[in-house]
Amino acid sequence: MRIVLTLFQRSCIAICAAALLGIMSSIPAQALDGKWCKDVHIRFFVGGAEGDAFGTIVYNGAKQAQADLGPKVDYIFSRWDVEVMTQQLREAVAVKPDGIAMMGHPGDAAIMPLAEQAAKAGIKMMYQNVPVPKVVAAFGGGYIGAQQEEQGRALGVEAIKLADLKPGDKAIMIGPFENENRGARERGTRAILKEAGLEVIDISTPPAGEWASDPNLAIPVITAALLNNPDVKAVGYPGGQMLGNVPTYMQAANKKPGEIFNFGFDTSPQIVEAFKDGWVQLAADQQPFLQGYLPILSLCQQVVLGLAPMNVDTGAGFVTPKNYEMVAKLAQQSLR
Repeated sequence: MRIVLTLFQRSCIAICAAALLGIMSSIPAQALDGKWCKDVHIRFFVGGAEGDAFGTIVYNGAKQAQADLGPKVDYIFSRWDVEVMTQQLREAVAVKPDGIAMMGHPGDAAIMPLAEQAAKAGIKMMYQNVPVPKVVAAFGGGYIGAQQEEQGRALGVEAIKLADLKPGDKAIMIGPFENENRGARERGTRAILKEAGLEVIDISTPPAGEWASDPNLAIPVITAALLNNPDVKAVGYPGGQMLGNVPTYMQAANKKPGEIFNFGFDTSPQIVEAFKDGWVQLAADQQPFLQGYLPILSLCQQVVLGLAPMNVDTGAGFVTPKNYEMVAKLAQQSLR
């Protein structure tokens, strides 16, 4: 059958074809290059101090993204101090980079007015490690990291199972319980332990993040708690810095490897050694390398290609004495 097009139809086809070619030509050519994000300026919040066990893995992920994609990146170190982070975010917004990758530790209330300023200035935002759902709902942005409460509750369930904890057993849980956003994880673990009938002793971490920056500062508090409660069966820790320091805490309290079930979050060279020597029995892995790499990738995609921000749950599962060797090499390289 022969199809005959009217002059009007042929004109429409020509116009549509021209429009399609125009759209294709408007796609940035640099997106096809190895350094397609080279003209983008990003401020990236690492979280801890330089050399911090967890922060180093985040930093390595971000540096790899920078090497792969080519943006200019300013790295911000905050010593896990939420007040310092907030002030640094204020300064970052004032600089007006193309994008900011921000740790969510200060929480929704502290970040909200600065996120509003960023939105008005056209600055793209990503958040990592600690979610700020109210901020994202109000002013956009994406989140790369574990879902705090969900991961905390899952760790509690796994600890009860592996340690064979029973109602009436005593456990210590350490965490930033008063921090609305960041403390959701440890509150979740504590809730599961209590729901299982355990007696839980809370140890609140200092609000300025001192124990994360220098876990040795917690030695007197943890030692006293263990000496005052000699029947403690398990101790939960809020992050890789303290979990990696478990041998020091246990030796200070005259405990032997395996005498207490020690569990917490993250992996690091120190945690791998603690698994190897029998001091640590369980860790929840949240893949901090991705928390460094993906926010930069997402900001580049948003700025250059106009794509929507990423939202990725990096909670990967659990590390135990049975499988820690699978991640040991990468952990020792500060990549996992």
